[in-house]
Amino acid sequence: MGVVIDTEVWELNPYVFLCIFVACFLSIFAFPHFSTKTTSSHSDHSAVSSSCFLHFQRKFLFLYSLSSVLEGLWLVNGEYEMMNSSGMTKEQIVMVLSAGCLASLLLATFFGIFSDALGHKKFCLLFSILHLIIGVWNTLASHPTIWLASICLSLASSIFSFSFETWIVVEHDKQGYRQDALNDTFWLLSFLESASMIGSQILANWALRHGSKKSFVSPSIMSVLLALVNIIFTIKTSTEAPSKGKLKEHRKAFFAYISSDKRIWFLGCAQACLHFSVAVFWILWAPTLVADGRDLHLGLIYPCLLGSRMLGSTAFPWSLSGLLSLRIEDCLLYEFISAGVVVSIIAYDYQEIGVYVALFCLFQAVVGLILPTLARLRSMYVPNEFRAGMESLSLAPANAAILCVLIQGGIHKRINNSTIFVLAALGLFLAAGCMHMLKRLGKQPHQNWHKQ
Repeated sequence: MGVVIDTEVWELNPYVFLCIFVACFLSIFAFPHFSTKTTSSHSDHSAVSSSCFLHFQRKFLFLYSLSSVLEGLWLVNGEYEMMNSSGMTKEQIVMVLSAGCLASLLLATFFGIFSDALGHKKFCLLFSILHLIIGVWNTLASHPTIWLASICLSLASSIFSFSFETWIVVEHDKQGYRQDALNDTFWLLSFLESASMIGSQILANWALRHGSKKSFVSPSIMSVLLALVNIIFTIKTSTEAPSKGKLKEHRKAFFAYISSDKRIWFLGCAQACLHFSVAVFWILWAPTLVADGRDLHLGLIYPCLLGSRMLGSTAFPWSLSGLLSLRIEDCLLYEFISAGVVVSIIAYDYQEIGVYVALFCLFQAVVGLILPTLARLRSMYVPNEFRAGMESLSLAPANAAILCVLIQGGIHKRINNSTIFVLAALGLFLAAGCMHMLKRLGKQPHQNWHKQ
């Protein structure tokens, strides 16, 4: 006589989403009433709240949100295509991801330098064009190659990580708006990116349920339409003055600047460690939850993670409000340590699903707070002329580490998931050490390079 064992599917309590939404709402709308660092003068208030600045800010935030939807659409649909449409094994998927990571390491490392010299608007257009090419290719080709898609999308993701933010900061400076106004822009970028990723998941899941590959509502067709809209809106968003210097001269000035300031190296190291740790999290969070055959709805946990990141980003204005007498370096020091402790707990031992989900959400909340804080620190240490180059160059060690993890852990099976999480935790603690060194060195105010 056989024994039938009923497996219970673990489900996330729907009230969790409501709690995250309410917490975000309260954090945003209660801040003006509790902040002790309000606007210092009437002129400050008028500069930030002017209709001209709000129009400028909303225009770029809309463009960034639209680009985030396009980026998120492929993040959701790409895994589905590799596992179902192409019938690839896990080892083959890891090889495809490794190819994309290698392309980013070899090519995208220097995209930021080109973007600083040639114009950030051009690279934001290149981001949309890469998505357009893959969307058209997947729609027209009978058997589209996953390798080409992985390489192009990895390059697009690298551009997305630095070009849009840098373009906003550069245009903000050209328009003469106050630097303090960037604080709201930075946390809104992180907040809207996560919200747009949730929207892209809803859009991709709806398209996968209701459309076939050749239908109008297929993910490929939607990505083509979104890419076209993004290209049109990018072209009309703002005019960009041509670069005054040549690419060769800019490259020399860039390497001369970063080699002369230790602060740039510590900041770049911290960015690389964060990028590596976040990438490890997104690679391993699902396999960790479904380990040992555990059954649960991953599609409901994904928006919960992004919602936690949204909640964390709303805490950024509180950290600079004067409620805590801490420098930005101190804030990042404690935030990196907190994230490292959470990842260490994840790597330490087998946990129940509920504990894992709580730890994952906590980690994402801390990351949501780190991202705008780190962006503000870049504005303090890095001139606008070299901002994108510094960000893209810091991706190189992170991409190299990710590639090693994919090869050693995913292909050769020489390191397990717990060990990879330990490496991510060590990276976060190293980032905390970089913040400590930045604090010891002290801030040296920078000027625009062409003015020096």
